[in-house]
Amino acid sequence: MLAMRESAAAFGAAYGITVEVTAGPTPAWIEKAKADADVVFSGSETMMTDFAGAFGGQIDPVAVQPLYLRPAAILVRPGNPGRITGLKDLLQMGHRVLVVNGAGQNGMLEDVAGRLGDIASVRAFRTNIAIYAANSALARKAWTEDKSLDAWLIWSIWQVSNPTLADQVAIEPEYRIYRDTGVALTQQGAAKAEAKEFAASLATPTLRRSSQSGGGSPRRRIRLSLLTRPGGGNQPPTGPA
Repeated sequence: MLAMRESAAAFGAAYGITVEVTAGPTPAWIEKAKADADVVFSGSETMMTDFAGAFGGQIDPVAVQPLYLRPAAILVRPGNPGRITGLKDLLQMGHRVLVVNGAGQNGMLEDVAGRLGDIASVRAFRTNIAIYAANSALARKAWTEDKSLDAWLIWSIWQVSNPTLADQVAIEPEYRIYRDTGVALTQQGAAKAEAKEFAASLATPTLRRSSQSGGGSPRRRIRLSLLTRPGGGNQPPTGPA
């Protein structure tokens, strides 16, 4: 989210327009977004597909642009007191694992645990899951409050953004999965030159580097980017201010 806000601020400063970024639980913004959103971004392909359906045809699925991939990782308590070295350790009895099943991470636990086609691994991993959080914000709350949790399956950027909250353990390459952050224009956004240029600017190495180095922020309730122009105009930018 931090990377998106930084990109919006930089684009707005360069072209003299206001880029408004809205984040939060989907029900809090979806109705307003159907009326005035120009650009939508998501945390996974499944999330973007859900948005396309929720927007009732305002988003063309074919025009969705994947921006960059994020790897899944295991977060552990600072100092890694459980000596967790990878996913294989979490298939052993005695762990209490936190997972997110929603907000772009639907089914991630089975994608990881079942990566090798071994149902026994899925069974073993599921046995150790203590909490299924509906989104990353609720998962963060559970991690903070329940100290008995010793592992948290989530995107790697979360630890980079919260170095004092957890240490990160990489998932073994054979189990590791990736999901992308994507962007799409709504029908009204596609008619605005500045909206199209802003969306195009997101597919740059700068945003990708920022996001992979911690720009993702722990507030994974991110859903929507609104691009507006003061006074409601939609003339294309003429160049940096």
